Amino acid sequence: MADNNEETTHFGFRTVAKEEKAGMVADVFHSVAAKYDLMNDLMSLGIHRIWKRFTIDCSGVRRGQKVLDLAGGTGDLTAKFSRIIGETGEVVLADINSSMLKMGRDKLRNKGVLGNVSYVQANAEALPFPDNTFDCITISFGLRNVTDKDKALASMFRVLKPGGRLLILEFSRPVFEPLSKAYDAYSFHVLPRIGELVAKDAESYRYLAESIRMHPDQETLKQMMTSAGFENTSFHNLTGGIVALHRGFKF
Repeated sequence: MADNNEETTHFGFRTVAKEEKAGMVADVFHSVAAKYDLMNDLMSLGIHRIWKRFTIDCSGVRRGQKVLDLAGGTGDLTAKFSRIIGETGEVVLADINSSMLKMGRDKLRNKGVLGNVSYVQANAEALPFPDNTFDCITISFGLRNVTDKDKALASMFRVLKPGGRLLILEFSRPVFEPLSKAYDAYSFHVLPRIGELVAKDAESYRYLAESIRMHPDQETLKQMMTSAGFENTSFHNLTGGIVALHRGFKF
C-alpha cells in the first residue's frame, strides 16, 4: 500500500516515487518472463494450478460470455476460459508487460488456443475498454504489483457489466502463526535462492516476496473492493491464507 506521501509508494520494502514503480515492476517481469511458468511450479509445488482451478470454478462464466483475464501473464486462466465460453464468447488476455504478453500469446497459440482470444497490453489503472464490457474480470497474482490499487479497482468496476463479477486471486496473510513463520522463512531465504539457480535472478524474486508482505490483508482488500462500488464482497482463504480469492459483484 502507498505510504503517507502521495507522491511515493512501495516497491517491495523500498519507498520509491510513484512514477518510477511501473518501470521497476516492468524490469522484474521482463527478467522473469522466460522462466515464469517453471518458477510458478517450483515455488508453489504445483499448487498454483489448484488455486487457479478454484478461481475458474467460482467465476460462474458461461458459454458466449466476455471475460477479461487481467495481468494474465502466460495465460493459464485464459486457456481454461477459452474452452468454457466457446466460439460465441471472447477472452481478452491483458497484461501491462510486453514480455509476459508475448509469452502468453506464444504459449496459447502453441496449444491451439486461437479464435476466441485477443491480446491487449493494458494498464489496470486505466483499462482501454468501454464501460460495461465484461461479464467477468479476473486478476491473478497481479494486483499487488499495481501502483494505485484503488484506481485499478475503480477501472475494473467501470468496464464490468451490471451483474458481472470480479475475482482477485492473490497472495495474502497466513491465518496460522506457525504457518506464517514457515512461510516467511521460505519466502526470504529459499525463494531467492531458487530464483538465482533457475532464473538467474535472485533480486526479482526477493522483490516478489517483499511485494506480498506489502499487499493489503484479506479484510483490507475486501473493504477496498466495497469502496470501489463492488457488492456482496467476500474472500476464501486457500492453503491457510497464503493465498486468498476475493470476489465482488457489480449490480
